[in-house]
Amino acid sequence: MPRYSGIERKQARWGLIFVAPAMLFFAVFSYYPILNAFATSFFNKRALSKAPPRFIGLDNYLRLFSLKTAGNELSFYNSLRSTAIFTVGTFVPLLVLSLLAAALIASLDGKRAKRALQVAYYTPAVLSSVVAATIWMLIFDPRGLANQWLNGLLGLTGVDHLWLVDRSMEQLSTMIIYFWKYIGYFVILFITGLSSIPPTIYEAARIDGAGKLQVFGRITLPLLKPTVVMVSIMSMLQCLKTFSTQYMLYTNGAPRGPINVITFNIYVTGIQEQYLGRASAMSVVLFVVMLFFTWFQFRLSKADDVEY
Repeated sequence: MPRYSGIERKQARWGLIFVAPAMLFFAVFSYYPILNAFATSFFNKRALSKAPPRFIGLDNYLRLFSLKTAGNELSFYNSLRSTAIFTVGTFVPLLVLSLLAAALIASLDGKRAKRALQVAYYTPAVLSSVVAATIWMLIFDPRGLANQWLNGLLGLTGVDHLWLVDRSMEQLSTMIIYFWKYIGYFVILFITGLSSIPPTIYEAARIDGAGKLQVFGRITLPLLKPTVVMVSIMSMLQCLKTFSTQYMLYTNGAPRGPINVITFNIYVTGIQEQYLGRASAMSVVLFVVMLFFTWFQFRLSKADDVEY
């Protein structure tokens, strides 16, 4: 057992006092809901029902993964597929293009140009998901800018590409909205990571005759690895948790298969249909999926610290 002096003991006591409110906040609003959802997933519990919850064991999980419902576009299988397509289609462009945009901004000489581009990229991140989806719903309107731009590129006139009606286009629309909203946030994170790399390393590389691609591939990317890992984890978790965009594109009746992601299925099952036990089981599965991919990316990166 380490022995602390009077000053160290006092510092530790004050540190605990200042950390306690944050620990209490996370315990009440994060840890307790996770444990409560895990416990509820083993019960047949209905919202607004006077009947006591009935313990059913793993029946909620078996129902989610039942092959009988695999063909239904509103099943949990379809939610897994829709979430996977949305995550891959949004996560990869977010990670790659935000890195390239950050590298481009960091390579500029003028401070005013850098600040202007940073503000321009980050402005959509300030908006709420509902506002961002509303803006793009106007753009995707049959008379909106999306059809005009696409028709201009393809040399067409007056063609409606059914951004909010066609199944594939609807899924693409959610990806575009999410990408537009969050790319600026990750660009700022990459710029912060780039600014932490000592400029003397680049100067030495230029003296040795290294080209721009060599500098980017052999110096910038390896030294930016901790930031890349952090951004990849954050962007993937954001994509897996997507809900507001799909909800805004949802009108009446049952949600369409392409936008019926896991979080949307949880909302419909738990809030609209009031099956709290089944919705809790979906939440637990989503939590396990997010935990697995977070662990996998940390395992894949292996090293978090970089020495210059």
